[in-house]
Amino acid sequence: MHPAMSPQFGQAALKNYLLDHAYDEMFQNSEALRSHYEPLLEHFSGLPANELQRRKQSADLSFLNQGITFTVYGREEGTEKIFPYDLLPRIITSAEWATVERGLAQRITALNLFLKDIYNEGRILDDGIVPREVIYSCKQFRRQMIGLQVPRNVYIAVCGTDLIRLENGEFVVLEDNLRVPSGVSYMLTNRRVMKRIFPQLFRSYNVRPIEHYTQVLLSTLRSLAPEGRPEPNIVLLSPGVFNSAYFEHAYLARQMGIELVEGRDLVTHDNVIYMRTTSGLRRVDVIYRRVDDDFIDPLAFRGDSILGVSGLFNAYRAGNVTLANAFGTGVADDKALYAYVPAIIKYYLSEEPILKNVETYLMSRPKEREYALKNLDKLVVKAVGESGGYGMLIGPQSTKAEREEFARKIEADPRNYIAQPTISFSRAPCLIGDELQPRHVDLRPYVLYGDKVTIVPGGLTRVALKDGSLVVNSSQGGGSKDTWVLSS
Repeated sequence: MHPAMSPQFGQAALKNYLLDHAYDEMFQNSEALRSHYEPLLEHFSGLPANELQRRKQSADLSFLNQGITFTVYGREEGTEKIFPYDLLPRIITSAEWATVERGLAQRITALNLFLKDIYNEGRILDDGIVPREVIYSCKQFRRQMIGLQVPRNVYIAVCGTDLIRLENGEFVVLEDNLRVPSGVSYMLTNRRVMKRIFPQLFRSYNVRPIEHYTQVLLSTLRSLAPEGRPEPNIVLLSPGVFNSAYFEHAYLARQMGIELVEGRDLVTHDNVIYMRTTSGLRRVDVIYRRVDDDFIDPLAFRGDSILGVSGLFNAYRAGNVTLANAFGTGVADDKALYAYVPAIIKYYLSEEPILKNVETYLMSRPKEREYALKNLDKLVVKAVGESGGYGMLIGPQSTKAEREEFARKIEADPRNYIAQPTISFSRAPCLIGDELQPRHVDLRPYVLYGDKVTIVPGGLTRVALKDGSLVVNSSQGGGSKDTWVLSS
């Protein structure tokens, strides 16, 4: 069924706007629009179709001129793509956002306490809340971090948590991204483009600002500097131009006014890190790293890495340089550990989780594995260490051969997989050709943790642009849209 509309809402544009059991961000039901979407739909309906297309082209051109692309690995026809952008913003009310904000602050606080505990006293393991084997079998657990003091006990300074909205409208956490979360540059550039293309609409909506993100990130990094370094030299460490998020690395470094460096630009001497400059070596105090643990120091981790800095871990251990995020944080975003986060929140904070988890079956538990293997056609199966939509089976959209292959993988290595129900998460209006059609969306807000927890109001709304698809990752054909959090 498609919603009934009054004439000013443009019947033609909505003729293929079909509602189903998923929560719709714009329509309450077939008869009623959500009040915070009314001015938006009215504005868009008042524009001629060719004007909408003109503005869409203007947005695409803006992204192209700024070099806003991403890399699709494993495709032969060329890898660099303009990041697909949808013109209709996703709107979140201030009341909804207040709950999200409290839930995210609670979650990052508990996860920081958890990381401090497992690398030091191990109370949560002694008390049997989280099984030791889940921690010690995790590929991201770093034994080198045991007993090491981290500045201000901040393991996770930057976090991008993926949220979805259930059929009842409730936001829940799909996964935590704690290692090197990406996408914040798209959030910031989406907003800049939107303000330029729809200035009047933007002003009338009283949207909360996000432009201060890079300055808050900079002050978060500054707050983590080693003792006795009041004017710390901060750099952003990138794997280099061939990385899929290189645009973002360059963008953030430029916005913060810090140097963008690669491993070869840094050198270790007497457990201190220096940056090579045209006027000689300059000490580095804080590294915002966008390189995974494995590749960051060939002496401590993977010996074959050419992306890192030899001796960096020793300098870190000596307390002469801070890394954000800390080594070993990946253990807390392992998808098998995700199932324990509600218990972790209760353990450290004595609070109920404000944002719930999606029900999760651990393949390492025989009963849950047996259930999942019998119901692969209904479940989503994920490899615990993968991201970007890779290593994943979406049961209802899979073939018998794919399900058989995943069953073999699960039985061969149960620890490496989890399963979750296939959730029909919320859909938001998107401009498809000259029509509005609903597409599934998630939300990745960005959380900063230094002296205090800061969450800029909004985040990256990712869109599954293929009709019926549940995969929002840009590497799998997804796009994004601006996220407007209303002031009141």
